[in-house]
Amino acid sequence: MNRIYLFLFLFYSLVTKAQIHEIGLFLGGSNYIGEIGKTSYIAPDEPAFGILYKWNKSPRHSWRASYTYSKISGNDKNASEPARKQRGYRFENSIKELSLGLEFDFFDFDLHDSEPKFTPYVYSGLSYTRYDGLYFLNGDVRTDKAYGTIAIPMTVGIKTRLINHLILGFEAGARYSFKDDLDGSNPTNEKFENLQFGNTNSNDWYVFTGFTLTYTFGNKPCFCAQ
Repeated sequence: MNRIYLFLFLFYSLVTKAQIHEIGLFLGGSNYIGEIGKTSYIAPDEPAFGILYKWNKSPRHSWRASYTYSKISGNDKNASEPARKQRGYRFENSIKELSLGLEFDFFDFDLHDSEPKFTPYVYSGLSYTRYDGLYFLNGDVRTDKAYGTIAIPMTVGIKTRLINHLILGFEAGARYSFKDDLDGSNPTNEKFENLQFGNTNSNDWYVFTGFTLTYTFGNKPCFCAQ
C-alpha cells in the first residue's frame, strides 16, 4: 500500500510541477486495408474513440501516449476488383491499441503565449494492438482467440488553440501492423494454415481519422519567456 501512495505522490508531482501537460479525447472513425473489401487508404467506415495524454517537452515536440478502441470491417461487395466482388467475403474485428511516441510540431506551439496558435504536426512511435484471430471456413468467418501485434503509427494532423486551455486537432493516422490476419486471410494459428488466401506477403493496415480535444494544465515550463 505504501508503494501505491508513493507512486501517486510522484505522479502528482510530475503533473503539477514539471512541464505543461495535455489530456483529452479522440473521436472519429477507422478503416482497414487488406485482402477483403475496398482498398481506399482514408475512408473511415466504423466509429473509433480513445483517450490521449501529451507531455510537451518544448514548443516543437511532445511525448504522447494514447489508447484507442474501434471496430474494423471489410466487405467484398464494396470492392472495385471483380475477383473480390465475385468471392463475396466479409468480416468484422475489434481493435484495442495502446500507442507511445513523439509528436513534432512544424511551428512553435507555446501554449503560454497569448497569441493565437496553429500548426501542422506529425506523430510516430510504436503501438501494441489486441485483436481477435479470425479464419474463413467454407466462406464463413470464424473466431479463434485473441492475439497481439506491434504496429507503426504514421500520423499527420493540424491543431489550434480554441481558448486558453483547450486544443482542437484533426488527424489521420495509418498503422502498419506486423500481422496479416486482422481480416482472417492469413491465420496466426498454424492449425488453419491451409485456409490462407490473398497476398500473404503483405501485412494488414488500419487507419484512424478524426478529431482530438485536449485540456492543458501544469506550471509554466522552462522554455517560455519569463
